[in-house]
Amino acid sequence: MSGPTRVAIMRIGIVILPDQRWAESQRRWRQVDEWGFDHAWTYDHLGWRDLVDGPWFDSMATLTAAATVTSRIRLGTLVASPNFRHPAAFARQITTVDDVSAGRLLLGLGAGGIGFDSAVLGGETLPPRQRVDRFAEFAELLDLILREDGTTWRGDWFAAVDARNNPGCVQRPRVPFVVAANGPRSMRLVARFGQGWVTTGTGDDDDLAGWWASVSALSARMDRTLDEAGRDPASLDRYLSLDAAPVFSLSSAQFFADQVGRAAELGFTDVVTHWPRASSWYAGDEAILVDVATRLLPQLRG
Repeated sequence: MSGPTRVAIMRIGIVILPDQRWAESQRRWRQVDEWGFDHAWTYDHLGWRDLVDGPWFDSMATLTAAATVTSRIRLGTLVASPNFRHPAAFARQITTVDDVSAGRLLLGLGAGGIGFDSAVLGGETLPPRQRVDRFAEFAELLDLILREDGTTWRGDWFAAVDARNNPGCVQRPRVPFVVAANGPRSMRLVARFGQGWVTTGTGDDDDLAGWWASVSALSARMDRTLDEAGRDPASLDRYLSLDAAPVFSLSSAQFFADQVGRAAELGFTDVVTHWPRASSWYAGDEAILVDVATRLLPQLRG
């Protein structure tokens, strides 16, 4: 028999993949708002892994719709990337969702991986260094456009001529950036632009202990990066995507509580799980999600 459930107070988020028609999906967004989750996210892809052949919907349109059926939960992209987005056009979408949600948008940003998103537009697949080079420009230009009206800027990857942001974001000076980073260069972008940092950890597909060791090492690296940048660690929220681990976080309520506790011990302020799917990625039992949401969430959130 297992011992008492361990809990740790922090903010809890959940990803709702954009793989269901709105008739079904809206129920999930309403439910996580009612349950009291702190934030809810969706993937920003044109297609994702082996789900590319199934139903898939746009992230920003989904978040706009979600904003109309929720009242308090924060809403975000996990994560948007320059694989198929340009800062000038994306800034208009960001401003719109922030407005419709009355200032509840969190903007997860990342360098973009390889796969469908990087190939569907017919461009070349970039190596890691070039993807980070492109991401650095993407983050800098997006930050400028969201803060200032009439941005003219040119880099190696992006350019803008008199890009407008009027009326600007509800959240000032702009929506919070939650920057995905595991490597040193991306972490420096976190220190420069991020109000939050999100990590997936690294490691083998079947080594849970090894994954947690990688998360610990990355957290220490983030501390060093912030110190080198002269930034107060308390000014950065830290998000951990629990389901990047080899074991689905909602395998059981006990396991979820334990994973949250481990994240808290490493200094994370926020964790993110996924709405269970019937099969494939994040396969699980919705009954466990209901148990966690109704019984544990009030304790986990304090």
